[in-house]
Amino acid sequence: MTRVRRGNIARRRRTKIRLFGSSFRGAHSRLTRTLAQQKIKALVSSHRDRDKQKRDFRRLWITRINAVIREKGVYYNYSKFIHDLYKRQLLLNRKVLAQIAILNRNCLYMISNDIIKKEEYPEII
Repeated sequence: MTRVRRGNIARRRRTKIRLFGSSFRGAHSRLTRTLAQQKIKALVSSHRDRDKQKRDFRRLWITRINAVIREKGVYYNYSKFIHDLYKRQLLLNRKVLAQIAILNRNCLYMISNDIIKKEEYPEII
C-alpha cells in the first residue's frame, strides 16, 4: 500500500483544535490528543454550568426577596408573598423583585402593603 501524506487536511483540523485550547496549561495546550480530550471536557462543563448558573441565580433572587420581606415584618414569608402576587395578577419575575428589594425597598413595601389591603377588603366582582 502506498503512503498517504495527509498534511493539509490534518494540519487544518489540528490548528482548529489548537486555537480552542490555546488557554490551556501544559501538555493540554501542546499535545493534540490531550488537547482534543480537554476540548470535549471543557464543552461538557460549559454546557452543564450554564444550566447550573440559572439555578444559582434563581436561588439568589429568592433569598434576597425573602430576606427583605422578613426584615421589617412586612410579610410572613416568601412563598405566601409570591402566592398572593400571582393571586392579584401582579406578574413580576423574581429577578425584577430582587432588584426592587435591593435598590428600592420602599417600592417593595408598597407592593406588599397593596396586597395586604386587598386581602383585608376584597372587592365584590
